[in-house]
Amino acid sequence: MRDILDEIVANKRLELVEQKKVVPPSMLFANVESMISDGTAHTIRSMSHSLVLSNTGIIAEFKRKSPSKGWIKQEGCADIISASYDLNGASAVSILTDEKFFGGDLSFIVKARNNVNCPILRKDFIVDEYQLYQARLVGADAVLLIAADLSKDECKLLARKSHQLGLETLLEVHGECELDYICDDIDMVGVNNRNLGTFHTDVSNSYKLASILPDDFVLVSESGIGDPLTILELRKLGFKGFLIGETFMRTDDPGAALYSFVKQIQNTK
Repeated sequence: MRDILDEIVANKRLELVEQKKVVPPSMLFANVESMISDGTAHTIRSMSHSLVLSNTGIIAEFKRKSPSKGWIKQEGCADIISASYDLNGASAVSILTDEKFFGGDLSFIVKARNNVNCPILRKDFIVDEYQLYQARLVGADAVLLIAADLSKDECKLLARKSHQLGLETLLEVHGECELDYICDDIDMVGVNNRNLGTFHTDVSNSYKLASILPDDFVLVSESGIGDPLTILELRKLGFKGFLIGETFMRTDDPGAALYSFVKQIQNTK
């Protein structure tokens, strides 16, 4: 079976070459650093604090497409759905910005930013600090760093740069062998229940790793969550955040689906 992650990352590096031709790194870096220094950059909303303070910890994801399943909601509008997520109880909103494989775009964060009060996570395959500056420019509050995409040194450098730019970091791991990617500049540790090589999903991965995850980080379970009982069980194991995308995006009204899901959690307690 082909390794989808390798294909995605290879394409991402090609995309970055083209993006840097249009907007040179020196120009992007200078613009973002100027915005931060003169106070015109957006104020960062802490995703980690939002998850800790929430009763549900749901990170509702705007995801139009999947590499393994094709289009989920091709006509989905980031501003409308993100605003509905925020209104209906999301602790944070995750927005996929990869275009080729997930139907995403950086502009989706720009569109969502003025319509939500909760933090926004840029979810992408980040392999270069250029993408961190992009995230800060368009209005993200946090970025995803995937251990499987990076060497430990690369992860450490990207996490440090994220903090220098004011962004929070969610480190995604899939197995025990990746726990040594955790470093001082990581704010949240996420367990991906989806194998990024095959895209097979198994939520038991979060249960399996729960006992060996560090308890001094905000813990997040990602993908494959479709039952409110799963969230209640994982909260007892120390998880504070729960990233859910397809469960909501496959419905006619993702925000209403989130609202119903939150109510089920509250009624099950």
